[in-house]
Amino acid sequence: MTPETCKEIRRDILKISNKTGHGHIPTCFSVIEAILAVYSVMKHDPKDPRCPERDIFILSKGHAALAQYCVLARLGYFKTEDVYAFGQCGSTFGCHADRLKIPGIEVSTGSLGHGIGVAVGIALAFKIRKSARKVYTLIGDGESNEGTIWESLLVASNLGLSNLTVIYDNNMSHARGLQITNPAEKFRAFGCGVAETDGHDLAALAAELRKTADLPRVIVARTKKGFGSQTLINGHYEWHRRSPTATELETLLRELDEKTI
Repeated sequence: MTPETCKEIRRDILKISNKTGHGHIPTCFSVIEAILAVYSVMKHDPKDPRCPERDIFILSKGHAALAQYCVLARLGYFKTEDVYAFGQCGSTFGCHADRLKIPGIEVSTGSLGHGIGVAVGIALAFKIRKSARKVYTLIGDGESNEGTIWESLLVASNLGLSNLTVIYDNNMSHARGLQITNPAEKFRAFGCGVAETDGHDLAALAAELRKTADLPRVIVARTKKGFGSQTLINGHYEWHRRSPTATELETLLRELDEKTI
């Protein structure tokens, strides 16, 4: 996977959102590289999504489901054309992912703070079974206003879940909630091994994801809501839950090609 792949995925997100009227575009744009990086290092098989030796990825910030759908489509779990039914009545591809309907989705998420708790439980199960399988979960900084995030990390640290890696999408969503200053320091205080990196650098993310430790790891990924489009970055609050018109779509697609961010 390359930066060009990330650009293509962002194009898919914009076009699907324009067609369906759904999608949290800025938050989806902030996690593309992180999700791709996880799938580049974890054991998985698009031809056998339930492979018994697969690693597990859980998107705890479930409102970025469209980003995960578009990544899974690029990886061959299903066709990108299928995702154009996103959020429509009777569609398999809901605005939050359903593990019973979509290949590659491990946990149905929606309530913020839910996914990481399930990830800790799965990691513990693997440890009890002495399995080499690993668990990855992506959480948001705004989501981290939820107490379950920190309770889950305390449990993971106490149990020594070295098979668990958490990616923290530090896109400053918390600016409108409880302020989470110096998140790396806070994660260390909760007993985790911590790394910080550019959340839009595929190679840097993959390098951190390959590292191991004797305790759960947290990767603080520095990201921008709407990355790839200056319009989305400048107006990420305005664009939180809206979709582009045909004219706006042309502008946003052009910005992806002209990206100087």
